Amino acid sequence: MRVLVTGGAGFIGSHIVSALLAAGHEPVVLDALLPGAHATVPEPSPVGLTHADVRDATAVRAALAGVDAVCHQAAMVGLGKDFADAPDYVGCNDLGTAVLLSQMAEAGVRRLVLAGSMVVYGEGRYECPRHGLVRPGARRPEDLVAGRFEPRCPACGAALVPGLVGEDAPADPRNVYATTKLAQEYLSSAWARAVGGTAVSLRYHNVYGPGMPRDTPYAGVASLFRSALARGEAPRVFEDGGQRRDFVHVRDVAAANVLALEATMEAAAGLPPGALTPYNAGSGEPHTVGEMATALARAHGGPEPVVTGEFRLGDVRHVTADSSRLRRDLGWRPAIGFDEGMAEFARAGQRASALTAGIRA
Repeated sequence: MRVLVTGGAGFIGSHIVSALLAAGHEPVVLDALLPGAHATVPEPSPVGLTHADVRDATAVRAALAGVDAVCHQAAMVGLGKDFADAPDYVGCNDLGTAVLLSQMAEAGVRRLVLAGSMVVYGEGRYECPRHGLVRPGARRPEDLVAGRFEPRCPACGAALVPGLVGEDAPADPRNVYATTKLAQEYLSSAWARAVGGTAVSLRYHNVYGPGMPRDTPYAGVASLFRSALARGEAPRVFEDGGQRRDFVHVRDVAAANVLALEATMEAAAGLPPGALTPYNAGSGEPHTVGEMATALARAHGGPEPVVTGEFRLGDVRHVTADSSRLRRDLGWRPAIGFDEGMAEFARAGQRASALTAGIRA
């Protein structure tokens, strides 16, 4: 299978390319090599690389020649700095996806795996002892300032119990990045219906591992903590460190992409043509941000994390995955546990990146 991997020179994309090669497939890469992900020119690629932006229709059309499927990883990632980032997020993520899909439609490429994200859910799944399953609204700034970080039941104000969120949960994006990731899914779904294509969105949870970019406000929390440790500084943990997340290793995410790409090519896999199928891609082992910071610092040799009480309005408190559908339908199993993965990441190299951009494309 010949696969175009957009953003294939980036953090997750480069691991997908390696996994495709190991599985006997033929990846080709389209990557803008922008400084947010590539402060220096990458090492020579073992596969064909088109140096172009995914919004360049001519370049995308050429890169699609002979391709059987597309693995779309190119995106601007993370929460960003403030709302002034919105045009860049929408341009990179949504316009870029629209250009790619339009060229796929013209080229007759009918198989797509999209880098989705758990951020489309907003807050995760919560239950109230009295009212059952509830959906708390956005946390109030005055509560966050006062250190009241846990969402409360919108009906009675009681404490809530967080649980695992499934793919059928309503979407509720809470920031610009999340909104663009949901729009990518809607665009891909519309493309699948229009052309009879098969699309999968792998909703990544908190992906970490070797090769994460360092020293950028757009990076994930694991990368920020690892960057601090590399500078000899303590990881700064926002809120009280009790935020629950699902940290999944990048090689496990790459393996999920390979399985999903193979499934789009096989009628027996049961993926419906003319539709997009979402899958949560998480480890199934929820941990708090504080636990992750502590594990990483201890594996690195310190210093210990500092809990700051700071917060960002766009953040959610708890969101962890129910990834059983991906396990059941595609046979995916994460191979790298939390302790093993953090121990490796604590010593692994990071990707040099510019401080002023966050494009993974």
